[in-house]
Amino acid sequence: MYVRIFAAVWLLVCAFLAVVAWGFQAPFSYDPVGPRAYPLLLLFLMATAAAWLLYKPGDAGNRPISWPLARKVTLCVLALAAYALLFEPLGFVLSTALVGFSLGLLFNGRPIPSLVSGVLMGVLLYGLFDYLLDVPLPLGVFGLLEN
Repeated sequence: MYVRIFAAVWLLVCAFLAVVAWGFQAPFSYDPVGPRAYPLLLLFLMATAAAWLLYKPGDAGNRPISWPLARKVTLCVLALAAYALLFEPLGFVLSTALVGFSLGLLFNGRPIPSLVSGVLMGVLLYGLFDYLLDVPLPLGVFGLLEN
């Protein structure tokens, strides 16, 4: 029952956010599809998953909530919210490395491999977006190294 209630609420949230995202307009054209394609795609995928949870057959939707998993999901959402808040002040590389490291630890990763994968993710994704795809990303604290 809890899963179906969550799915219904999440489906409503996705619908509301889709209405908000539909109005995204860029003051200049830097992307052929515009700024609304990515959030609408993510919202479509989340809404599809919520609809599947809402209408799936059987008693799988009536299982009790796994509280350790609910705690991990809550911590994951908090880590992603911190990522969104620290994205510009710290820059893409550092904030991505921190969230990669923290999520690695959250899902039972060992500290050294989590740190290495977080740093590699930040650096390699920055290179991919900035140099190959020409998507400007904030440097944050590494902006001092640019000049």
